[in-house]
Amino acid sequence: MSVSLADIVAAREVLDGVAITTPMEESRWLSALAGGPVSLKCENLQRTGSFKARGAYVRISRLSPEERARGVVAASAGNHAQGVALAAQLLGIRATVFMPEGAPIPKEKATRGYGADVVFEGRYLEDALVAARRFADETGAVLIHPFDHVDIVAGQGTAGLEILEQAPDVETVLVPTGGGGLLAGIAIAIKELRPDVRVVGVQAAGAAAFPGSLASGRPVALESMQTMADGIAVGLPGDITFAAVRDHVDEILTVSEEDLSRALLALVERAKMVVEPAGAAAVAAMLDEPGRFRTPAVAVLSGGNVDPLLLGKVIRHGMAAAGRYLNLHVTVPDTPGGLAQLLGEVGAAGANVLEVVHERISPSLNLDEVEVHLQLETRGAPHTELLLERLRGRGYRVLGGA
Repeated sequence: MSVSLADIVAAREVLDGVAITTPMEESRWLSALAGGPVSLKCENLQRTGSFKARGAYVRISRLSPEERARGVVAASAGNHAQGVALAAQLLGIRATVFMPEGAPIPKEKATRGYGADVVFEGRYLEDALVAARRFADETGAVLIHPFDHVDIVAGQGTAGLEILEQAPDVETVLVPTGGGGLLAGIAIAIKELRPDVRVVGVQAAGAAAFPGSLASGRPVALESMQTMADGIAVGLPGDITFAAVRDHVDEILTVSEEDLSRALLALVERAKMVVEPAGAAAVAAMLDEPGRFRTPAVAVLSGGNVDPLLLGKVIRHGMAAAGRYLNLHVTVPDTPGGLAQLLGEVGAAGANVLEVVHERISPSLNLDEVEVHLQLETRGAPHTELLLERLRGRGYRVLGGA
């Protein structure tokens, strides 16, 4: 089973009035880094907050009356769940969604808000998928796979048509990748119309099933996964998506958790875009190696459904990865005003003090000394170096810094 350009064009007609044509925003800060124009395809602004609504609606809309009467079931960490729930609601069909335990609360609540029943099952998406298949066997509900179906891939591929229309001179397209539905659909659409365009899939290093699968010539399951990017934490590519990626995608890259954190932080600060870690993967790849990609380039922001608590943690992690948090151990005289003088130097250097801890008992300290642990916020690595130079120039013994 394969997907053609004609299938994607037909899917676009089905989605008329349902999915929106998401914006293509020029990114001046990424363009400056890459040495040429870079734009962001904002699927985080799609209905339900991700591209998943495209494929889910195409798939469910093509069910027979008998199948619709039996209802649908899906497995998802959250974005596909919302897409299925919305499509089912629009089409008047009952939906049940199995989510892995620990799925983001906003995604769960949004799925329920669209009228679906939510059941938690297992640690990973694959566990939830097993439960969804069992539910389908027991009840007759139609399983709506999150990526491995021709209608799903065709629906996601409509984003590829929009990319070519919105950025007709594009040379490289980077796509966040989990099970491969979005990557497969975009790659098919683009390669059929513009075979010269380079299509790159980007996976989280802690959940990258495609590199090993492509090397083996078949889908191969990961033994374990560890990533904050739940939207692309898929341990086994599908048969349809694997074949499409193998035949149409030029390269698969992986990015670290630090890369994802930096990208999410940069998107918030520079693009004013709220994007989940998975949705920031393409930007993470560009930030990691900005000169690697031919421009004009397009980075797809695949989703924006992020838990506010996780967002706060990721922003802090991103700031640390960008060198904007600094932990210092500074020895000061154990005299009145010693700490105040140190903090005055830190303030004069433009750093913000987040935490102060005294340590009076240490083999490395003299009797008249105290060690001060400082957690500081800086403007980045150059600012950090200036601060350290200032403190050492004032005679402070800086025992450590990270």
